[in-house]
Amino acid sequence: MDKLYVIKIGGNIVDDDAKLTSFLVSFATIKEHKILVHGGGKVATKIGDLLGIESKYVDGRRITDAATIDLVTMVYAGLINKKIVAQLQQHSCNALGVTGADGNLIPAVKRPVKDIDYGLVGDVKSEMVNPGSWSSLINSGFTPVAAPITHDENGQLLNTNADTIAQEVAKALSKTFEVSLIFSFEKSGVLLDVNDESSLIKVMSQEYYSEIREKGSIFAGMIPKLDNAFSALKSGVKNVIIGKAENLPSLIQGTDGTSIIHE
Repeated sequence: MDKLYVIKIGGNIVDDDAKLTSFLVSFATIKEHKILVHGGGKVATKIGDLLGIESKYVDGRRITDAATIDLVTMVYAGLINKKIVAQLQQHSCNALGVTGADGNLIPAVKRPVKDIDYGLVGDVKSEMVNPGSWSSLINSGFTPVAAPITHDENGQLLNTNADTIAQEVAKALSKTFEVSLIFSFEKSGVLLDVNDESSLIKVMSQEYYSEIREKGSIFAGMIPKLDNAFSALKSGVKNVIIGKAENLPSLIQGTDGTSIIHE
């Protein structure tokens, strides 16, 4: 079974030209099959301000109305995606920018309204992801670069969490490839103290995660990422690593960051 790396790059790296360039140089050198999933960073908010489109958030999650889905599609799937693709081409990586609508790669469903109406936000499950289309791209020699935009199969684009996309794509392709899932962002990995890089947790089991989560010792923003990581492992992904984007080569080797394990 061929190896495949599904690597998600965090928004804070996307926002930093120097860090993004360094990361993409390392990413381009990966010899095995690879997919890059990127978030949007703060660019959409900045451009939205210029266009008079107010950004609204609840618990750190963007509310996506009709004007905002147009904005994030332009920024995520256009500006950011094509800048990343162009830089990867510069480094001889045959990148192809995609959204979930392209090739029906990632169908999604609009998030149901409960306590909060998030608007045009998509929820994805691995059984909805189209592994045949992903495999065709990969086996044709392309490196897909996925923007966090999906579709509902009825013509509507949906804004979707990039961590979730990475997790669900990794799960869907784990039957075809030996998949490693890497969440790369601005921190060294999962930290006991979010302000102290030396508090890195090198190995995180489900049992330990449950224990520190119950105590409230884990940074709230890390919880969805860890939930995604354990879900991926249970669904056939070989390994999951969370760590600093600048250290991508050592994350791939498993010598840096936080390794997520079954037990």
